[in-house]
Amino acid sequence: MLKKKMLKAMNDQVNAEMFSSYLYLSMEAYFQSISLAGFAAWMRVQVQEELMHGMKFYDFIQERGGKVTLEAIAKPESAWASPLAAFEAIQKHEEHVTSLINNLVDLAISEKDHASNNFLQWFVSEQVEEEASAAAVVDRLRMIQDNPSGLFMMDAELGKRVFTMPAAAAA
Repeated sequence: MLKKKMLKAMNDQVNAEMFSSYLYLSMEAYFQSISLAGFAAWMRVQVQEELMHGMKFYDFIQERGGKVTLEAIAKPESAWASPLAAFEAIQKHEEHVTSLINNLVDLAISEKDHASNNFLQWFVSEQVEEEASAAAVVDRLRMIQDNPSGLFMMDAELGKRVFTMPAAAAA
């Protein structure tokens, strides 16, 4: 059974993950609006990943005998000055999510909730990947600067990304 403080924090994280999916969906729409279908496709994969993350928390709360409490999802931004600005926002957002996950781990440790701590370790690893992925795109967009050819090449590359359900989540 989840303790009250951990249950609230886990429910808050469900909301945070759903907001992340909503933010990436907004970014997908932004990239579609500026004819960068590959960037939009990359965002669609992120939407699916974030929804899966939210559902992992949802399912964990249920498995631990807790009550899932869904709250309103905040409205995300809908326009960015450039693809670089959008990916810089992603990088900042993923750093924020990492801090949320780290706070959950700290809470699990202080509450001596070993099951939650174990569950959260997957997210700790996932956030390393999320931050690295965003940083790599930011670095490349900074190299490209205002070069349309580079932007279109990157659009083609990002469009090849596909969503793959992690084995642990599929089980």
